[in-house]
Order: sequence, then C-alpha cells, then structure tokens
Amino acid sequence: MQVLSNDFMAALAAEVTTLAMCWKITRRDGEVMGFTDHDRDIIFSGVTYVAAAGMGSTAVTSSLGLKVDNLELEGLLSDDSMAEADILAGKYDYAQIDVWLVNYADIADGAMHVKTGWFGEITLRGGQFIAEVRGLSGALQSTIGDVYTPTCRARFGDVRCGYNLASVTHTGTVTTADGSLGFTDSARTQVDGYFDYGILTMFSGANNGAVREIKRFEEKRFILAEPFTNALGIGDSYQAIAGCDKRFDTCSARFNNAVNFRGEPHVPGTDRILKTASTR
Repeated sequence: MQVLSNDFMAALAAEVTTLAMCWKITRRDGEVMGFTDHDRDIIFSGVTYVAAAGMGSTAVTSSLGLKVDNLELEGLLSDDSMAEADILAGKYDYAQIDVWLVNYADIADGAMHVKTGWFGEITLRGGQFIAEVRGLSGALQSTIGDVYTPTCRARFGDVRCGYNLASVTHTGTVTTADGSLGFTDSARTQVDGYFDYGILTMFSGANNGAVREIKRFEEKRFILAEPFTNALGIGDSYQAIAGCDKRFDTCSARFNNAVNFRGEPHVPGTDRILKTASTR
C-alpha cells in the first residue's frame, strides 16, 4: 500500500489540480528515459521527464483476479526521444515502464505510483508509435517448467546446452549486399546449411550492433529471418554463429553433445497413442 504525503493528498483534493502523468522507461540495456504529458520538463527522483515528445496514454485501469491489466502508450517518433530505428532494432522490447502522478506545482510533495508494466507489441504508424503495456500479472500467463518435447528445449550454447560456441563462431565481411535481408561473403568455406537457425551480429556499417536470426545459408549467402533496419553495405563486418535445429540426431552426430540434449526424442507421440491393431 502506498503512503502519500499530506501535501500530495491536499493537491489531489484541491478544486483545481496541478497534476501531471510521468512515464519512466527502463530498457534492458539499462538506458532510462522519462516522458510527461505536462507542457514543461519535470525533474523527479533524478530523472528528467521530457515534455516535447507528445506522449500520452489510454486510461489506466486495474482489475481483481489474474486478468492482465493493459494500457497503451502513444508518442511521436523522434531521434531525441524514441527513434524508429531503435524500436525496429529491438532496443525497447520488454522494456519496463513505471507510471507516476506528480504535482508539477510542487515536486517536493512526492508522487503516486500508478502502475508498473512492460512493453509488449509496439506499432509504428504515421510518425507515431503505439506501445502496448502489459501489467505485472502478465508474467503469470507464461508457462512455468518444462513439458515433454521431441526437440531440445535449451538455447544453443546456453548453460543447459553446455556447448562451447567459440568453435562455431566465425567473422567476416559482406562482399555482395542484397538489400537488408541477405548478403554474400565469398570467403566462407562452410557447407550449405551450416549457419541455418544461427545468430548473426553486425559489427560495423549502418546496422552496427543489430542482431538477427539466420534463416538459411547456401552457396556462401546468408538469408535472414527478418530484415535489418538499414540496407547492408559492402565491407560491413559481422559475426555469425552456427545454428542448431534442436533434433537429437544433430546434437549427437554434429555437435557430439547428446549427453546435454534437453528433449525426449524417444517418447511416443500422439500417432503411437492412436495406433490400432489395423494401423500400420
């Protein structure tokens, strides 16, 4: 339960209020940004809440039970606030947002914490962004624990997988660019399919720092699952990590890591359950 100061309670009860909504966004990389619907910047708890971003939100509601509380945050795209390139690059994915109500006439009165949530889907439209904000109960909708699967549930190279990615990590440069969705590196010597489902990170050029999944690798050409924000350029440097299709045969024969396989490839599936005496 929040404890509000007497001065803030008086500001709430006043016939004419001087209240402003403030949104604090904390990205997963640690970057903190503040926005307010007031017509002037507000400095509160060491964070400057910028007024020039044209920020606004739908009504903040809460409900009993485990229903997910959602609201939408809207604002203008700007290099000084939330840039389109940063959103497309995934820098705001799952960012934490804290909503505060402050008395802009006297910041010393304190503030009322309205809600905490995380960014969900972000939509870009006509120079604006619309971000879905999911409440704390949203985490309860996630599956906890593992279920039986014929394929591996570990992420290739993580603690559960245990495979050392250093031996399958390669660097190179773009020799032929294909827009923002693919490129060729003529120096590659790996067989077709080697990098399928792997991870590619750009180290220079217009997409420096961007990460994408590799959909397919064939004839020295990388085809990405999603395009980069900007077109690739000849000479751009990258790092590519080989992929794993999460099948037991691949884990055993290609990576010699069957002891760490996190799946159940021999558990009978629904086809075995439904099999009858006349089924072949």
